[in-house]
Amino acid sequence: MALLVGRHVNRIDKKGRVSVPKPFRAALSRGRPGDDPFSGLYAFPSFKYPALEACDEAFMTRLAEGLEDLDVFSDDQDDLAAVILENARELPMDPEGRIVLTDDLRDYANIRNEVLFVGRGARMMMWEPAAYEAQRGGAFERAKSRGMTLKLPKRPGASAGEDGDG
Repeated sequence: MALLVGRHVNRIDKKGRVSVPKPFRAALSRGRPGDDPFSGLYAFPSFKYPALEACDEAFMTRLAEGLEDLDVFSDDQDDLAAVILENARELPMDPEGRIVLTDDLRDYANIRNEVLFVGRGARMMMWEPAAYEAQRGGAFERAKSRGMTLKLPKRPGASAGEDGDG
């Protein structure tokens, strides 16, 4: 699976094409299994922010499998399937590493001339840059005020203390 980190801003051309940042393209190509012919992203509206979520095919498959863990025909499963799968778009990458953001996706996130790509590990978000800046400050303050920490998962075969968590 791809590891997407950092922030990158790219301009959208008149045809609605935008280059996926080079570090993201490299991570996405490393994360593809050898028999995976799809070279591109899956993107869908975030139901938490006025932004787009995007991921590779492996992560989209994990999302779909996660929906199968919910009760079949439940409101939760139906609602999340509607939000994620029904609104997802396959965005193939051309040989130059560009994708075309569909009008509905751009309208949802109010993206016009530039896209801010934000790495989130196995997925990324695409934002209108000013909207991201407004949200970003709040995230730092919320995490700081709650004294948030992160416990790292143990690496397979690591002995106690080797992962830095004692």
